[in-house]
Amino acid sequence: MLLQLHDIQKRFGGVTALRNGNLSVAAGEVHLLLGENGAGKSTLMKIVAGIVERDAGRMLWNGQEVFLRTPSEAAAIGIAMVNQESLLAPHMTVAENIFLGREERSAFGWVNRRTTTERARQLIEQYNFPLNAEWRVERLSPAGRQMVEICRAIQHGSSLLIFDEPTSSLSDAETQQVFRIVRDLKARQMGIIYITHRMDELRAIGDQVTVLRDGSTVHTGSLADIRTDQLIRHMVGREVAQIYEREHLAPGSPALEVRKVSVTKSKLKEVSLTLRKGEITGMAGLIGAGRTELCRAIFGIDHPDAGEILVHGKTLNIRTPRDAVKAGIALVTEDRQISGLALRLPIAANVTMANVERISRFGVLNLPEQNRISTELGQKMRLKANSPAQLAGTLSGGNQQKVVIAKWLFRQAEIFLFDEPTRGIDIGAKAEVFELMSELARAGAAILMVSSELPELMHVADRILVMRQGRITGELARGCTQEEIMKLAVMEAAA
Repeated sequence: MLLQLHDIQKRFGGVTALRNGNLSVAAGEVHLLLGENGAGKSTLMKIVAGIVERDAGRMLWNGQEVFLRTPSEAAAIGIAMVNQESLLAPHMTVAENIFLGREERSAFGWVNRRTTTERARQLIEQYNFPLNAEWRVERLSPAGRQMVEICRAIQHGSSLLIFDEPTSSLSDAETQQVFRIVRDLKARQMGIIYITHRMDELRAIGDQVTVLRDGSTVHTGSLADIRTDQLIRHMVGREVAQIYEREHLAPGSPALEVRKVSVTKSKLKEVSLTLRKGEITGMAGLIGAGRTELCRAIFGIDHPDAGEILVHGKTLNIRTPRDAVKAGIALVTEDRQISGLALRLPIAANVTMANVERISRFGVLNLPEQNRISTELGQKMRLKANSPAQLAGTLSGGNQQKVVIAKWLFRQAEIFLFDEPTRGIDIGAKAEVFELMSELARAGAAILMVSSELPELMHVADRILVMRQGRITGELARGCTQEEIMKLAVMEAAA
């Protein structure tokens, strides 16, 4: 065994992050590490990577006990971590980032850039990475940046790589590139620990699996010997059916109607749909099908070249997001950290920013009222935070999503456009988001749910629309199959 962890424990003040973390990884093995946010995954891996020191337990490396105090000590014995958020220097080249801190220098101390670039080129060719040693990192996609991080780890002689949510923000094509690299590293007898929330990835690359819940290892073993629903039950302590469970109501009157809307620059072509009160309408389609572009057009980010949008039967000229918000439309974006939240502002400011005039008088903000409302909505949504003053950027992905939804609840929105609402959040947080959506529907809201996770759409949505190349190719009733959805996603739009 490369790595063995026995009864690892860690406390932060009065909070127990790990009670008994146990995990073993062999050379040439991809070991999946699963668990909800707060289960202890990150803490356990930070201990392995030398970022955090353990309080108790044993860590064995190639059979010998080690106690790592810094990432440099971990790197020295062959352990590296590929972070979800890139830690590269964007203004430097791929080669310079790969050898940063270990540059080859001349007798006079000058960095030998030609040799550095050539060595990087050889490494890139050896592993068949789609990179150029002379490219600047700032021009790379998220997948490209992760490949540079992997090159750094390989160049440093790592024999164990920890991948922390490597595909959470990648396209399907980029995800497949990461999978290929992981398989290649495995074939070269490198040990891999792979953390993910995406249940559809597990069977593509995993060999062994360990599940953490509330700081303890609750399951470890061969992935081939356990079903996905059993893994989910270990993670959240309840059955899969309970996670997706919701009451499907009879739809009410139309709240939003889109009639033959076209947007030339985003390639939307005569899109028509109706969202009804009390109904969750799913939207499926491949990457680039036009789903996000449709949400942008409805919300006034992109102005349609043709067609009309009606809210409660009245045609509106929605030219800006401000117009959409005034009409009662809310957009929960897929990139919540970029366009959904102000990460450096407190939770209270984020919750009230879409309707700040409601708690202002003569231009003066009522701070006690802002905090009261934020606390009240936070309790309603089971938000896990220290106080309304906590910065939004310090929350987990699931709790950040709750703050975004709370913002629109405070605005009293009636039409919700959810674009990939569960991207990058764990299975327990997903269940809470689904429950919030169900509560909105019961209260009479009309909801459009865009998702690439077909099982989610099939369980949660009342009906599913499918898009391809900027057009809606069909509508499916609840109870449809993945095969029926994919057929519409790849076929030509109906005439």
